[in-house]
Amino acid sequence: MLIISTNVSLPDDEIDLQAIRAQGAGGQNVNKVSSAIHLRFDINASSLPDFYKQRLLKLKDQRITKDGVVVIKAQQFRTQDKNRVAALTRLQELIRSVAVTQKKRIPTKISKGKKQQRLDSKNRRGKIKDLRKKITSE
Repeated sequence: MLIISTNVSLPDDEIDLQAIRAQGAGGQNVNKVSSAIHLRFDINASSLPDFYKQRLLKLKDQRITKDGVVVIKAQQFRTQDKNRVAALTRLQELIRSVAVTQKKRIPTKISKGKKQQRLDSKNRRGKIKDLRKKITSE
């Protein structure tokens, strides 16, 4: 059972975990031990609430396929158990990130006094630069 929040959890039979051989360096061990974990989670067929499903499917994440399947490959650790925990944690974080709603931004207005202050300082700076110019007699 993967717990997402206090009232949302995923049963183990909805998450497909497969042990595969890890890539990269590791000596002789890497060729004979399947320590990496390949996690597959079908969003549409899951028991997640519709709110979570819709947001997950809208996400522009490379781990989510066009069919709505989350694919996570965990191979950073040398043991299968640690990689399994890492994969499940990453799935949990992905689903939790969708639950957080962003606050709507309220644009602020610059006060008239601040606008005038900015214009005055620009004028002052321009006058200083004018004083630096060569005086031409016309």
